[in-house]
Amino acid sequence: MNSMRLPVIAALMAGSLGLAGEASAQGFFERLFGLRPAQPMYPPQRIPQQGPFGPAPAPYPGAPPPEGELTGPSGPIAPPPPKPIVLKPPTEDSVLGRELKLNGALGSLRLERTGRTDLRAQITLAGSKISDPTESCTVQLGDGQPVTLAGQGRADGLPRYEMQAPACPIVFDVLDGAIQVNAPTEACVFQANDCRVEPQGMWGPEPNSLLAKAREIEDARGTADKAVRENYKALAQKAGPQGVRPVVAEQAAFSADRETMCRAYRREPAHGFCNTRFTEGRAVVLAARLGLLPTTPEPGAQTPRPRPPRQTAQPAPPPPPQPAPLAASPPGLFRW
Repeated sequence: MNSMRLPVIAALMAGSLGLAGEASAQGFFERLFGLRPAQPMYPPQRIPQQGPFGPAPAPYPGAPPPEGELTGPSGPIAPPPPKPIVLKPPTEDSVLGRELKLNGALGSLRLERTGRTDLRAQITLAGSKISDPTESCTVQLGDGQPVTLAGQGRADGLPRYEMQAPACPIVFDVLDGAIQVNAPTEACVFQANDCRVEPQGMWGPEPNSLLAKAREIEDARGTADKAVRENYKALAQKAGPQGVRPVVAEQAAFSADRETMCRAYRREPAHGFCNTRFTEGRAVVLAARLGLLPTTPEPGAQTPRPRPPRQTAQPAPPPPPQPAPLAASPPGLFRW
């Protein structure tokens, strides 16, 4: 057995030595006569490697891009532009005849229509006594009579009204089933009633009537959040690099304002009514600023009329030339 393997091994070693010798001889003659070594028919290609800062560039012009990277005719494809979402703007019908309370617990406000467009409100404000802040008190605006409301248009897509009460002028926006009081920002003081009230905040239904609609309110909140995100992106893109800073600052303040206002609403974590209505209002405001909703300016804001083109005084035309008078004949001329 061993005697048969020895000739085979010897033959293999001789062949490998012969090939090596042939290759060495070929290399010797190429160097001797200045010949270039033969190039392989298919040159090896560089395989792109994944580095710590992203995929390596393509190894040669026209090579396919790394997997997962989108390219176009002139480079990477830009992300698609944001698509704004337009929510149905609220109307006054959603709050007419309903009793609304500040944070779902304090005071009372009821709106009613007196004509096709005129509204009035019967409102009772709740606060604390000036002489003893630990005790509560109430004040009825208008001495218990309905207070007339002045419409302020839809400057930001939301119906806005002003309550004409000299002691405590209230400005609010109408939301879906609620109103958001934006002014006054400071407390109203009624010395005759020994009462100090703060009407600013969300006026809506009592929590007991909202718990059964918690699932519906949660779905509406998700839709409103998405609308705010998309509308904010579209507004930031429309503003451009020069005007995007105020848009970003306002959007950042929106989240803080919502948390500040809605944390006081009674049983807010159980139903989420305040957060949903506040977010829906923000989505409508952004859509109006994008020009996707019709807006009505406030009554005091009058659109300036275009001035007629200024006419430049033209010089009067010169009078027509008059014939020169005939000169008088000298005396003694034309005498016979």
